[in-house]
Amino acid sequence: MWSEDEWQQLMLSFLLLLFPKYIKVLENNTIHDYYSDPTKKTDRYIDIGLIDTNGNLDVIEAIVFRLPTSELSGSIMQAEKYLFHLSKWGVKGEKKLTTKYANDLPPGMKIRISNPKAIIIVGRDQIGGANMTDSQLLDFEIIKRKYANMMDIITYDDLLRRLNNTIIALGS
Repeated sequence: MWSEDEWQQLMLSFLLLLFPKYIKVLENNTIHDYYSDPTKKTDRYIDIGLIDTNGNLDVIEAIVFRLPTSELSGSIMQAEKYLFHLSKWGVKGEKKLTTKYANDLPPGMKIRISNPKAIIIVGRDQIGGANMTDSQLLDFEIIKRKYANMMDIITYDDLLRRLNNTIIALGS
């Protein structure tokens, strides 16, 4: 089984192909948390950020496990915290990220933190080597739809199917 880091490195090679609204992948970004402990600043790390064609920043939280598990709710909470801290960082964060990545962006583009969204990429479609039952699929769909306004939740298998279908379509 691949580690989370190995999956992330593989994904980086094709994310922009599968999500064409994005033009740049940002890796290992530090954001600041002033809320968990108000007496000090705590650094948090976003493994993968995406910049869209208008400069808006979104994030990816990629985790490795089989579905459904209680770890999904922890990942949703982690993504919500990233979005919260990014939103609180505001203009100061926009300036810092724009300066940091200025050479990697189109001339004049500024990174914007305006209602960022997350993509959560989770384990496999299977549980114990078998496809999810109709009941498990329904549970997963309910969770996905509950958070649709702030994040997309997909499996690694969904991601690989998208890649395969994109390659087939481009080859036609």
